[in-house]
Amino acid sequence: MPELATTKMSSKGQVIIPEEIRKRLNLKSGTQFVIVADKDVVVLKNITPPSMDEFDTLIAQARAAGKESGLKKKDIQEAIIKARGTAKK
Repeated sequence: MPELATTKMSSKGQVIIPEEIRKRLNLKSGTQFVIVADKDVVVLKNITPPSMDEFDTLIAQARAAGKESGLKKKDIQEAIIKARGTAKK
């Protein structure tokens, strides 16, 4: 069952997550969140990095998609150079 609590926003826009909820969800200082806002509802979803197995799966999927689309290493290197603005002049 969802836990209900109240809090308020500071003059700096900071919101305190009540201690009981932080403990139950194992939220620590520095935890990052994605924020979704819809009308008068604000949802905080903590961001958890993928495990190494999940990361390996993501890399394999990206490589397969790149191969299927005909993407070459040179294309990636050129895109990085362009994005960084470090093209040789």
